[in-house]
Amino acid sequence: MCNEQARRVALGLLRDDFHDLRIPIHFPEGMPNLAPLDSIRITDRNAIVRAAPDGAAEMVVRRWSWPGPTGKPVYNFRSEGRRFANGRCLIIADGFYEFTDPDTDASGKKPKRKRKWEFTKRGEDWFCIAGLWRSDPRVGEAYTMLTTSAGEDVAPYHHRQVVVLERRDFAEWLDPAATPEHLLRPAPAGTFEVSEVRT
Repeated sequence: MCNEQARRVALGLLRDDFHDLRIPIHFPEGMPNLAPLDSIRITDRNAIVRAAPDGAAEMVVRRWSWPGPTGKPVYNFRSEGRRFANGRCLIIADGFYEFTDPDTDASGKKPKRKRKWEFTKRGEDWFCIAGLWRSDPRVGEAYTMLTTSAGEDVAPYHHRQVVVLERRDFAEWLDPAATPEHLLRPAPAGTFEVSEVRT
């Protein structure tokens, strides 16, 4: 399951694109320094957008994952059959990664290092993953990614995928009065470009 993401998009582009979607973004903690990151891993911090108390949208930077009951990080969360009445957020990304076992080489041995595949959204500079955020007494506020069964682009690499929302659905996902669970579905075929980034 997805345990690494990328976010290289500039803050100015994010702000402009959200404005074009009629979702003005506020920065309650000041403008974040969003240095480009090719690799954001579990417990690292990334930008999320969530509904603010006044009904607007706000961007903050939070930790990816909170500790579960056994202490293991909750970084992915199965979406099927669940309702998410509060704590919904958009996780800013322009890529996510999946790993597969290496192919057997000519000598008949399998290399130790897994193959790494990056998924980017076809025709878009960045996208949002459906997420949840919560406050945890051990780590403060943190987020997790929602998952569903894999769409055709992801299925050759993993049987599950993170939920990537269409831009037209961002406002509905953030609206605390909405019941947007119908948005939590596999991505249609052709949504992602897939490239191997490490052999």
